[in-house]
Amino acid sequence: MRIILHIWRQRNATDQGRMTRYEVPNVSEHMSFLEMLDVLNEDLIAKNEEPVAFDHDCREGICGMCGCMVNGVAHGPLPGTTLCQLHMRHFKDGDELYLEPWRARAFPVVKDLVVDRTAFDRLIAAGGFISVSTGSAPDGNAMLVPKEKSELSMDAAACIGCGACVAMCPNASASLFMAAKIAHLALLPQGQPERERRVKAMVGQAGQELFGSCTNIGECEAVCPKEIKLEVIARMNRDFLKASWTGREE
Repeated sequence: MRIILHIWRQRNATDQGRMTRYEVPNVSEHMSFLEMLDVLNEDLIAKNEEPVAFDHDCREGICGMCGCMVNGVAHGPLPGTTLCQLHMRHFKDGDELYLEPWRARAFPVVKDLVVDRTAFDRLIAAGGFISVSTGSAPDGNAMLVPKEKSELSMDAAACIGCGACVAMCPNASASLFMAAKIAHLALLPQGQPERERRVKAMVGQAGQELFGSCTNIGECEAVCPKEIKLEVIARMNRDFLKASWTGREE
């Protein structure tokens, strides 16, 4: 099938950028979205033109590297799917697709569809850790965890940090990402020593990174490829209020 692409092209962070039209003929329905972009880039290189820059790594929906806006939706039209796991069979012959990078002040454009997401790394460094003694692995039954809490923790830990939640939020809020990282530690016994310090540090860092505030619109949950639920934000807010009231620093 034939796909028409309108792709945001921007040479660097200071370039004004523009939308550029491309046609990709003979697209197989079995291709992934990134494989279709690979085919486009092969054609561009053959014509001595600059290929389209886009993030990718594992291409298995695990690493969180891939991602862009497809017709205004982060990761494209299929729910619960990363861009690399989106296949061309979900589009029709002659479809026109508009591809743009994540749009958020905290995610400056590096080139074309690539953005700088190191703000997420600084959020993790601010509080996404626990105090444990290094050495051999502890016995699996040494610390009992209720099944309900372990499942909730694992659900939150599924977050891959792709940034779709920030890109889709009208406020460019990182609350879903941040809350997932806070919740999956706060639900486990191992995460209790730094629990209050963690939430205050990460919320404070989010403000420094110029992420917006959460107003419970829910666009983040709708586009999250791992389907992280809004309830993690409620848990984070509850922990933050408690930590602010008690003023404890652990």
